[in-house]
Amino acid sequence: MALLLCVAASLAVHQLTPAPAATVAALAAVSDLPAGKTLAPEDVVALDVPAGLVPGGSFSTPAAVQGKQLAVALRKGQLLSDAQLLGPGLLAGSPPGSAAVPLRLADPDSIQLLSPGQLVNVVMTSGSGFEQPAASQVLAAAVPVLWTSAQGGKAGPWPASGGAEGLIVVAADPGQALRLAGASTLGKLFFVLVGTTPD
Repeated sequence: MALLLCVAASLAVHQLTPAPAATVAALAAVSDLPAGKTLAPEDVVALDVPAGLVPGGSFSTPAAVQGKQLAVALRKGQLLSDAQLLGPGLLAGSPPGSAAVPLRLADPDSIQLLSPGQLVNVVMTSGSGFEQPAASQVLAAAVPVLWTSAQGGKAGPWPASGGAEGLIVVAADPGQALRLAGASTLGKLFFVLVGTTPD
């Protein structure tokens, strides 16, 4: 009788004990890392993380991110995904058909005011104000900034080092991308900070 009670108790404990959560390897920052940093294997560590907590586009080995450049700052222990690196991953969550468009601004120093995620109106000014009347037009309204040369401008998918001064990258829909492409050759480009997307 005692043996049967022990077996019953063991079965009850087994049924009440939850199964261990499945884990997968994911990379996390070993320290606070600044935007624009080119990653080395010692900047990240592989952790066993519950599968449900791992972001899409994550990496499992330090070699997978070696040489890639951070588009945003990371806090110590923060998990890394492609949405935080320069490259196509920055468009994660953008509407279908969105494009990452590089722009060269007329005032490179103004880029110090920008951070990824801010919304801007891109304005083109043409004409000299003397022989030709100056005119301004909004080429794209409330587009999010993906990257700026103020974050480092080191070699990476966008853009190559050496010509990064004055560049920003914005996410644009197909119509906006068409208007923005090559706009810096037609006039001077500026930005206006905006708070929210238009209705």
